[in-house]
Amino acid sequence: MNRKEKSLHDILNLIEDDADLIIPLGNGEPDIILSAIDENPHHFTALRIHQMFELRDRNYMHGQYPHIQYFSYFMNAFARQAFSNGTCELVPNHFHQMPMLLEKTTKKPFVICQASPMDNEGFFTLGTEADYAAYFIGKVPFILQVNKFMPHTHGETRIHLSQILGFIHHDAPLVEIQSPPITETDMKIAEYIAERINDGSTLQVGIGGIPNAVASLLKNHRNLGIHTEMLTDGIAELAKAGIVTGMEKNTHIGKIVASFALGSKDLYDFMDDNDQIEMLPVHYVNDPRVIAREDQMTTINATTEIDFYGQCASETVAGKYYSSTGGQADFGTGVQFSKNGKGFICMHSTAKNGTISRIRPMLAPGSVVTTSKNDIDYVVTEYGISRLKGKSISQRTEDLIKLAHPNFRDELRFEAKKLGFIY
Repeated sequence: MNRKEKSLHDILNLIEDDADLIIPLGNGEPDIILSAIDENPHHFTALRIHQMFELRDRNYMHGQYPHIQYFSYFMNAFARQAFSNGTCELVPNHFHQMPMLLEKTTKKPFVICQASPMDNEGFFTLGTEADYAAYFIGKVPFILQVNKFMPHTHGETRIHLSQILGFIHHDAPLVEIQSPPITETDMKIAEYIAERINDGSTLQVGIGGIPNAVASLLKNHRNLGIHTEMLTDGIAELAKAGIVTGMEKNTHIGKIVASFALGSKDLYDFMDDNDQIEMLPVHYVNDPRVIAREDQMTTINATTEIDFYGQCASETVAGKYYSSTGGQADFGTGVQFSKNGKGFICMHSTAKNGTISRIRPMLAPGSVVTTSKNDIDYVVTEYGISRLKGKSISQRTEDLIKLAHPNFRDELRFEAKKLGFIY
């Protein structure tokens, strides 16, 4: 037994009192260690826990232990409920600034994360998660939960035995995020986007029906590149088919660049020891200056609501906080400086079974702007596509009304005239 392999009790003793625990998002979450903290809260007099996109619910999120504070930077359902109840702090951020934000605001940082098994040279990898955790390798103490199901990855996820305080073995299949079925509306939106993606483009895509639909329509494209925060099954399928080669990229030629991955077991298996994939820290991957280096950078993101100015509220629903900014603003900024770049914001035209228009004269009260009117490029619904960049408010208003569901167009036009947006 390696001297750094510990029992669960020993792992808790490695965590200093009054520490700031930095937990990766998604499958970087070390379940057995966090569960031990949740079940032994009085082992500490004070703790602060920092995380994006939580996979499991914990008591400490819900204020059950006043001496343990929970800070979320992109809420999943559990933290969303806790935030609504006032027991979880939400910290606004641009995803690419997360590492520096944590570096500046934490006073006693420890990274606690899941990792792939150690290789013959004494290296573990952070597997599916480079995100903000990889930035801290060699800078702060690390404690690992080693899981044989975590893929061994390339890029900047390697961490040596000498760089960690200790580790514990706990094998459990990774959490899978199944792709939602592609609807007819998703496919209509995807068709508008896919026909504007050129061979040799570099893509950033997320998860969901529309990105999956877009990927399904790219089977006849050539030499696509990937520079994306999130690696998905759709990207993996395009790579397996030889459509993603990365040979026309300006940076990391021939490589798929990502910062984290969420998807199926097939995706995780595809990643394992695949040197075509470079998992890199988010302060690099999502830096708008890095994104802008790629010609024909093409970004595909979603919003919940857009107004006649072109402002997109992508982290609130009906004025109530739902998530956070993520990387939408990072890529929305970077793509503007890419030679022949294109930024697509897509959405279904209505919500709540067609009873609410997502295109509005003004955002709902309490909404938070994620993509500003100055950064908007293309907007896509099932009724068409329009490039708002460079257009006036009245021109944007006319275009957006055409993209709205027909049931709402007369009402939207009436409101636009009332507000003086069109005459």
